[in-house]
Amino acid sequence: MRTPTGPATLHLDQDSGGVNATAWGPGAEWAIDGVPELLGARDDWNDIDLSPSPLLTEVRRRNPGLRLGRNRLVFEMLLPAILEQKVTVVEAWAAWRLLVRKHGSPAPGPAPDGMMVAPAADTWRLIPSWEWHTAGVGPQRSESAVRASRVAVALERTVTGTGDVVDEAAEASVRLRSLPGIGVWTAAEVTSRAHGDPDAVSVGDYHLASTVGMALTGSPVDDDAMLELLSPWAGQRQRVLRLILLSGIAKPRRGPRITIQDHRRH
Repeated sequence: MRTPTGPATLHLDQDSGGVNATAWGPGAEWAIDGVPELLGARDDWNDIDLSPSPLLTEVRRRNPGLRLGRNRLVFEMLLPAILEQKVTVVEAWAAWRLLVRKHGSPAPGPAPDGMMVAPAADTWRLIPSWEWHTAGVGPQRSESAVRASRVAVALERTVTGTGDVVDEAAEASVRLRSLPGIGVWTAAEVTSRAHGDPDAVSVGDYHLASTVGMALTGSPVDDDAMLELLSPWAGQRQRVLRLILLSGIAKPRRGPRITIQDHRRH
């Protein structure tokens, strides 16, 4: 990870006594300080009422330790979310891998060979247009990434670590969506990861609405109907979504797969 104090590699392992954390690099102290939040220390499930849904109640019973973590790295979560806009996951991850390997830096400490730290905001701004194209990232997404890099420092300030997590995430979402090219879906993807937003809903996701519909009604639904189904859990909708995803229920996929283009040779 690229922390506010520099690159860091964080290693976590669990034993009977709890979780052991070790970190290396200039950002090691920052990374260690954030381990409790990363593991969900600020996430409180006590107020959620799952009784309207026997399915959700059972999934929660089977996963009592489920927590929403927050890694406090807004810009580092925003860049891959931008790359995921309107393309397949395979294409987005391939673009991320190519760009980070080319412009990132080796992870500090005894990290596995090839592990990289994502570029700093200043570096993202200097990536030439033809390298974005080679990675399969079109002008709309690359321009959104460059614009976001110019306000990276301000975006990081949306993680305060004080006050209510929901209020903090809501304010962060407003600031993110003020940027051209950043909509509801992208903002929700960021706040759920960086802020531990318990209410984030990625409206506009290709599969999410149909998955929620299948889990709660037995039939796929659109985004508007999904929001209506989730309305009884306002303020806790991301928690409900996590439970639905853990249930394993999803709309059957019978259509042809999307053709993935490789832009590296043209």
